[in-house]
Amino acid sequence: MFRSGNPALRADTFQTGVRAFGSGAMTLEGAVNKTGISLVILIACAALQWNQVFGDLAPLVMVLGVFGGFILALVTTFKKEWAPVTTPLYAALEGLLLGGVSLTFEARYPGIVMNAVGLTFGTLAALLLAYRSGLVRATENFKLGVFAATGGIALLYLVSIVLGLFGFRMAFLHQGSPIGILFSLAVVVIAALNLVLDFDFIERGAAAGAPRYMEWYAAFGLLVTLVWLYLEMLRLLAKLQDRRR
Repeated sequence: MFRSGNPALRADTFQTGVRAFGSGAMTLEGAVNKTGISLVILIACAALQWNQVFGDLAPLVMVLGVFGGFILALVTTFKKEWAPVTTPLYAALEGLLLGGVSLTFEARYPGIVMNAVGLTFGTLAALLLAYRSGLVRATENFKLGVFAATGGIALLYLVSIVLGLFGFRMAFLHQGSPIGILFSLAVVVIAALNLVLDFDFIERGAAAGAPRYMEWYAAFGLLVTLVWLYLEMLRLLAKLQDRRR
């Protein structure tokens, strides 16, 4: 059974549609290429925000990125066959959001963005190498553990948002205390381990002969994990710098 901690790559993702062995089937190379294209789109749109192309409209553009990206994520999850269109659009909107977020962090913590970008792609490369070499295996127990941890983190963040509406604040989620740093480090590790599940999930999908449009859906799933990992890297590095001050 397929399982991934990434909500975009659920257990039944590759059970939709007909088996499409041959020229119309999903391939690992195709999924990698689509992921690369999506990342280029994301980085290009982030650069627009980073260079303040939108001027005073930048905050509105970030809001568009938040809500537009969320809506497109839902659409892509439930309409996988639309992924060839929705995934590039999602990448563009997430780029607009991340560009603004990165600029905000950079203003307060000079140099933090390049460090976060380097750590994110370094983690991706290291885990891909470890997965391909067999050093890390996505066993069923491994998948279940990461899935449970990811769900727990999502639930904690949701509770934090709800409590925030009533004036309560979970300090360790935001402050550079030892507990806060350890929590962010743990979240970064869980986010990174989701990449292993995504690699395994996509590999199995290609072996199962999923339709070719699933290459774009696979790229979408990886993009979700990478965006999460990058944001958590920013949070962790920010807490570490606050701790030194």
